Amino acid sequence: MENFRKESDLLGVLEVPVNAYYGVQTQRAINNFKISGQLLSSYPEFIKGLAFVKKAAAKTNYELGLLDENLYFTIAEVCDELINGELHDQFPVDMIQGGAGTSINMNANEVIANRVLEKLGKNKGQYEFCSPNDHINLSQSTNDAYPTAIKMGLLQMNISLVEKLEKIVEAFRAKGKEFQDVIKMGRTQLQDAVPMTLGQEFEAFAATLEEDISKLNNNANLFVEVNMGATAIGTGINAPVGYATLCAKNLAQLTGFPIVSAPDLVEATPDTGSYVIYSSAMKRLAVKLSKICNDLRLLASGPRAGLSEINLPPMQPGSSIMPGKVNPVIPEVVNQVCFKVFGNDLTVTFAAEAGQLQLNVMEPVLSHAIMENIHFLGNALDTLREKCIVGITANKEVCLNMVKHSIGIVTALNPYIGYKQSTAIAKEALETGKSVYNLVLEKELLSQEKLDEILDPKNMLKPHNK
Repeated sequence: MENFRKESDLLGVLEVPVNAYYGVQTQRAINNFKISGQLLSSYPEFIKGLAFVKKAAAKTNYELGLLDENLYFTIAEVCDELINGELHDQFPVDMIQGGAGTSINMNANEVIANRVLEKLGKNKGQYEFCSPNDHINLSQSTNDAYPTAIKMGLLQMNISLVEKLEKIVEAFRAKGKEFQDVIKMGRTQLQDAVPMTLGQEFEAFAATLEEDISKLNNNANLFVEVNMGATAIGTGINAPVGYATLCAKNLAQLTGFPIVSAPDLVEATPDTGSYVIYSSAMKRLAVKLSKICNDLRLLASGPRAGLSEINLPPMQPGSSIMPGKVNPVIPEVVNQVCFKVFGNDLTVTFAAEAGQLQLNVMEPVLSHAIMENIHFLGNALDTLREKCIVGITANKEVCLNMVKHSIGIVTALNPYIGYKQSTAIAKEALETGKSVYNLVLEKELLSQEKLDEILDPKNMLKPHNK
């Protein structure tokens, strides 16, 4: 039995694995683009996005009288199979490719066509009965189907990323409640500032990340505007009258997202602004996440010669030469993910800027950078939450002793003895090693009762009147 079948295209005849649902154009892409090693099959949401687009297109073509009923329903069945996760191994093209996404679009067209042929009792490659171009790609171009599929994929991926973000916010908030009575020194510029609670610090981590939930969702909402019906450049050539609006309506019905047709399809076809702003929201999240990981590593530093205010869960031995050393490997790996996100955001910026005239041919690397960022960030959020945040414990006595011996508490005396006197007390405490408390009493600046009230750490955690 032969292991290959022969298919032909513009460039000639090519052998395709006999059992493959993809065809000649996909095979050319496999041969031409051995770039990233990350295949379309690595991103199931993207494949589902392609299937939603092809199903909506088929439904629209059927409703406009361009597809017969049997072929439409069979195409719809195959698209549902892809949406349900079947045949994803038939999408072997590299995410980074030349051709403005034509290889990915044709990969979908060929897989759907050959599966339809199989359901109709035909052989793979008998395209006279169901053609990748004439039936699956009917009334479409790569230039509208491909970016629309990207957007459908990103809308799905954003839901998953936000769910992971919500979970880590909850984890930080739970630690905030757990540590609400742990008094510690706050710091600015790595120097002692004023007292706070460890709970306030962790609640702040939760609050800053929570802000990015709405940012991600709001920016993802820009993906609901699509250019289906634009075909090649936005003029709608080869698409019937009314196709664009009806296809967007059908896509909204199928996906559950409020999809609308872009008001100017010529503008929408090369436009990549929605990708840029969504990528910027991920960069913002990554900046905050990396800062938090820096803080966790500082707070856990030591354990004997650092701050040692918290303990991170020990995950693995930290050295091949230093016995007993345990490193903060989880915050470290999340830091590195964030650096990757920063770099991919720059890739998105350059790719978006590189659009020329009526098309941006750099959408493959642009979409890959965004999807990789979502994938990396989602994994990093889960890893940080599961393997670090939930297991953090506080060194309560260490935190309290730092407050008691800090010069920073002199700030609380400003409203009572003035900035000049407070500065003098702080300077003398630093030079002599005496405590702020004893110096104030020695100089009879305040009564012991009043001083105890002012310097009670709990009284320095929120605004109050003199």
